[in-house]
Amino acid sequence: MAKFVLAGKADCPHYAKAELLADRLQRSLPDFRIHKISILPHEWRKWLEATCNRNGWKHEKSPLVWRELVNQGGKGMLLGGFSDFLEHCQDYYGITSDMLTDSMLAVAAENLETKMNIIAEEQRCLNLNKPLHIWITSALNPTCNFLIPNLLSAEVFPHVSTISLHLLDLEGNAEGLQGLRMETEDLALHLLHQVTIHTDLDQAFQEADVILLLDEWWSADSDEEEQRKKKVKAMSDRYIEYGQLIDTRANKEVKVIVSAGSFANLRCSLLLDNARSIDSHQFITMATQLENEAKAILAKKFKVRTSDIRDVIVWGNISGSFYIDLQWTKVFNYDGAIKGPATFSQPALKLLHERWSETDLQDLARCRRAASMSRRAASMSAADGILAVLSAWNCSSDGVFSAGVLCPGDYNLPDGIVLSLPVNFTGGKWGVLPDAAIGDELKERLRFSAMELMQEKELGYKEDSRLT
Repeated sequence: MAKFVLAGKADCPHYAKAELLADRLQRSLPDFRIHKISILPHEWRKWLEATCNRNGWKHEKSPLVWRELVNQGGKGMLLGGFSDFLEHCQDYYGITSDMLTDSMLAVAAENLETKMNIIAEEQRCLNLNKPLHIWITSALNPTCNFLIPNLLSAEVFPHVSTISLHLLDLEGNAEGLQGLRMETEDLALHLLHQVTIHTDLDQAFQEADVILLLDEWWSADSDEEEQRKKKVKAMSDRYIEYGQLIDTRANKEVKVIVSAGSFANLRCSLLLDNARSIDSHQFITMATQLENEAKAILAKKFKVRTSDIRDVIVWGNISGSFYIDLQWTKVFNYDGAIKGPATFSQPALKLLHERWSETDLQDLARCRRAASMSRRAASMSAADGILAVLSAWNCSSDGVFSAGVLCPGDYNLPDGIVLSLPVNFTGGKWGVLPDAAIGDELKERLRFSAMELMQEKELGYKEDSRLT
């Protein structure tokens, strides 16, 4: 039996011509076998040198043809290049090729495209078998009890086949984390690959694809100025270290979500300052909880369901001077003079001015925010907000979300400021909505929020500057 090996650059016209000739011989001759090796152009030189060194051959161009001595059990015998193979086929089998140059170039281009598609498919299959790594900090936070059962699902991660969940809690104990791990495993979730628990930062964020930061140790009794400064400093140190670890250990396409009731924008800003190798578009601070609180206020006023209120926007400092904006907000199923089908909606601003003042809305939103910060039940809405944002981030969405993100330069604000802005999600990326109307009053509010955040940031770094 004659067995030949034909190797060449995927885009080489001579490799394409030799390949088609070999296929013709294999169809015509029962004892003729050909094995083809297609190499990417940028890998060809290295592959050729290694193959020739291993076999003691000398060859410089594509293609490379050798004969496998299958019956003798010896090493391959070099035949040569394109011309040598063509001559061999004509002398031994009386078959040659009259393929024209244009056809050779067309087949070479097709070969390269096929090779690239094969590599892409192999990578896709590899990714399907590779678990997605999700890290959750402060995993003993009650939010996790509502978050985990719905997090590991195809609705949130539609293109993932398996997930490794890593539970980190620096203030918790191993026994509590062990209980949470067992409870998670007992859910028998289809996507769950494994659960690991961590009480220190030794392995934190290793190979992380998604990081959910739930740290929250702020309490209502932190009114004393000195106590407040100490807690801000402790939080800042923690998030500076988080940022450094994310920078060195996490995947560069990691998605990072900060969910916190206090200093939410500052936490995200500290991460960005210390994870410089990762695109700032991979970091988001949750404002969805605040959005939903505003929706609940409006729903009660308009006597509709909370789900009938859409596209509420939160601007500014999520944990401080925020502003509820209704310029895009729609109200569905409102029982007023004008009615329509289920898809019919009315502008919230118009209805609000008929029955209420905008100042009332802002005041009620702040009161509700303060109330929610003092109760544990806020964990449920925090989990729901995280799931909504992750689902939109992974699957795209035509909805409008509020999120704390690095402020773009066209807002004329200081560099490095994280503000809550209106965003949407498309193709796995978020973008700030370009057509948001920003009047003078809103600009002034954003400047005030930026100044407030600069002061918070200065307080967080103050002790470090003393040490240096």
